[in-house]
Amino acid sequence: MKHLNLILTLALALASFACNGGANTEKQAKAATESEAPAKTVALKPDGVGVGDKAPEFKLKNVDGKEYSFQDIRDASGDAPRGYILIFTCNTCPYAQASEQRIINLHNKYAAMGYPVVAIQPNDPAVQPGDSFDAMQKRARQMEYPFLYLFDEGQEVYPKYGATRTPEVYLVDKSLTVRYHGAIDDNVRDEDGVKEKFLENAIQAIDKGEDPKPATTKAVGCSIKTA
Repeated sequence: MKHLNLILTLALALASFACNGGANTEKQAKAATESEAPAKTVALKPDGVGVGDKAPEFKLKNVDGKEYSFQDIRDASGDAPRGYILIFTCNTCPYAQASEQRIINLHNKYAAMGYPVVAIQPNDPAVQPGDSFDAMQKRARQMEYPFLYLFDEGQEVYPKYGATRTPEVYLVDKSLTVRYHGAIDDNVRDEDGVKEKFLENAIQAIDKGEDPKPATTKAVGCSIKTA
């Protein structure tokens, strides 16, 4: 078992190294070490928005070819949402791939309660060709995404939020106020090893009129790719 765990750890480290391609060796090693750190509660002060700030507006193309803003999004009943599970994610990052089924499950569970998932792909396809719009459409079809998968073409939206990783979550309430920011849970690598579901706990808190505790955690994943 120890040998198996060592092999799995080395494999994930190599995947993290690959997903941070384009930097020099020293920077790649540092990025891999940082992205492998476990999720933990931290006091974040992002360059974009923090908890309590208004979520920046957007108008982005979905994989169906239509454009969507907050005002265009509906929950599973076709009503205006009670909140939005905004997740910056992509096709190619191993951490995003490990979270993919969790994101699908989150939408299937919470869109019916008024909290749909809105996924945004922030990577530049010129740097990461596997995250092109065509590749996004193909991935959405293959995995039968039940949620919006929007393309941040021109990379104008993710800097407004201050996102740096895929996956990275912003839970937004119906007044478009950010109520939670960070990781989906405390184990991005292994869903079976999750002990604390940060995002689900935050949704349940705001649904009861309470403040999420914690309201911020560390997003663990690959760096967003930009030219």
